Amino acid sequence: MGAGVDFEAVIFDMDGVLVDSEIWWDDVRRDWAAAHGRTWTTDDRAAVMGANSKAWARIMRDRLGLPNIPTAEVVRDIVNDVVERFATRGVPVIDGAAATVRRLEREVPLAVASSAHVDVIDAALAATGLRDAFRAIVSSDEVAHGKPAPDVYLEAARRIGVRPPACLVVEDSLNGVRSGRAAGMTVVLVPNAAVPPLPDAFELADVVLERLADLDLRALRPRTLSSDV
Repeated sequence: MGAGVDFEAVIFDMDGVLVDSEIWWDDVRRDWAAAHGRTWTTDDRAAVMGANSKAWARIMRDRLGLPNIPTAEVVRDIVNDVVERFATRGVPVIDGAAATVRRLEREVPLAVASSAHVDVIDAALAATGLRDAFRAIVSSDEVAHGKPAPDVYLEAARRIGVRPPACLVVEDSLNGVRSGRAAGMTVVLVPNAAVPPLPDAFELADVVLERLADLDLRALRPRTLSSDV
């Protein structure tokens, strides 16, 4: 680890942080709702943000008033459409993401802790060419509770063998920020322009950056080791 760096790992959210796909999820959900005679709103989008696959499928079904559709069917429909977009449209990488990941992997271990389905994570990271940069990749589907619970971040830290207080989280949503904070980690918020976070995310995050490329570990200190929260 380089001199002056107190963090021992960086854990990235994926959608909206590494790949600019948050709007794809919203488009696919809106189209799915429309196909069933329903309307998908920004409030609906906020309700599913950060949830794992079973949870967001159940939330979608309940909010749209479609109780007879199995959650597994909702997951299958949405995930298949998102994966198809990665396959047919290429990957919308966040500006500066690839260079930032490659720079940071020379300093500390990296991981991904995403709410996305494992098939979506695989498709996205394969398309970016960044998969080899991450020592651990965890989906919220692999843990008991999705974001804003801390489970996915704690599991990522466990897999790379780093204490949670020594981990830096990079997020773009309110539930993601809550998840990282609940895990006892320091959280950097990089707002996504296409799907901006709810206002409370700015207050809860330890640091807010305009661009991912501005992330500099030497300019930050773990929250638990600092009085400047």
